[in-house]
Amino acid sequence: MKIITLCGSYRFKKEMAEIAERLTLGGNCVLAPIDLVREKEAYTKEERDILAAMHREKIKLAEAVFVVNMDGYIGESTKGEIEFAEMLGKKIIYYTDQNRIGY
Repeated sequence: MKIITLCGSYRFKKEMAEIAERLTLGGNCVLAPIDLVREKEAYTKEERDILAAMHREKIKLAEAVFVVNMDGYIGESTKGEIEFAEMLGKKIIYYTDQNRIGY
């Protein structure tokens, strides 16, 4: 079992849920962003900072980060999460490369 944190744009939340299910059924413990109940813009800066900090904690717990980069898209927040994971020495797995990696 590996602990894997999903990272990616909220525009891919359906794909992230599908990937989380597949990885979980493959025997991995998956840490994913929360499913926001409001539009992202409805959160205060303080709330967005809390959400970002909690996601960084999920990255700290993980052995690897799985980047959901549909059509090669990686937004600014996700870029920052990748940099944070790299700084911690985490393995980075990109959705576009997943078939070669075996996750």
